[in-house]
Amino acid sequence: MAAITAKDVKRLRDATDAGMMACKKALVEADGDFEKAIEILRKTGAAKAAKREGREANEGAVFVQTNADKSHAVLVELNCETDFVARNGDFQTLGQQIADLAEAHQPADLNALKALDMGGNTVEQAVLETSGTIGEKLDLSKYVTAAGDAVVTYIHPGARVGVVVAFDNVNGQDVAAVGKDVAMQIAAMKPIAIDKDGIPQSIIDKEVEIGMEQARQTGKPEAILEKIARGKLGKFFKENTLLNQDFVKDTSKTVAQYVKGELGDVSIVAFQRLQLGTK
Repeated sequence: MAAITAKDVKRLRDATDAGMMACKKALVEADGDFEKAIEILRKTGAAKAAKREGREANEGAVFVQTNADKSHAVLVELNCETDFVARNGDFQTLGQQIADLAEAHQPADLNALKALDMGGNTVEQAVLETSGTIGEKLDLSKYVTAAGDAVVTYIHPGARVGVVVAFDNVNGQDVAAVGKDVAMQIAAMKPIAIDKDGIPQSIIDKEVEIGMEQARQTGKPEAILEKIARGKLGKFFKENTLLNQDFVKDTSKTVAQYVKGELGDVSIVAFQRLQLGTK
């Protein structure tokens, strides 16, 4: 085993811009062979990763996969620096492979997804390696799931928005057409919950606070500010809950009325919406 000195590590760092620990690990693996260590760093994507780390990865794409019986689906968001790379074949292949793996294993969260084995490396390492190949910072930033008797997915043209909506009480009905309409509604209108019971109390409290301040600015007495603010919640619920929104294809009915008219007692039990670059 060759002795690895601090000078060796610095030399490799200067040549590759990789981190100190990555350089030391590569030199150990290469038994002190400088050129082999560079090759190791290039293969793992660690070379120049330090320079890419500070860059913004705000472009990318949303990828989707469902299971065989279409009762479960995943969405993942993979980011890069430029729209050009988002259309790159290697990038697209990696994103779909990650979505396929996520659906196959259904990990508990994003960190668990990153830790999954992917061809002998972890998903996180595969992202790093592809980053090294492509030359841009890549980031696997989001992973969500939805499940029910049936799920329908939708990726908006450009792959910047992806939706999955889940139905129960399907009883053999084909929900694909209605599901696509509902998924497109979600993509366009950005509901935050299925109905008002699904809205976090923290969001409701914030809306009341905003409503009180708006009323205060118009000179309303302090004693009635909260009553005024809570009176506005009905409009907030209608605009921000899926079932109560006006159906975009026919605004004479709500989404709930549309689904019931088409599918009877079938119910929407979950949805997920990913939009590139948003929290």
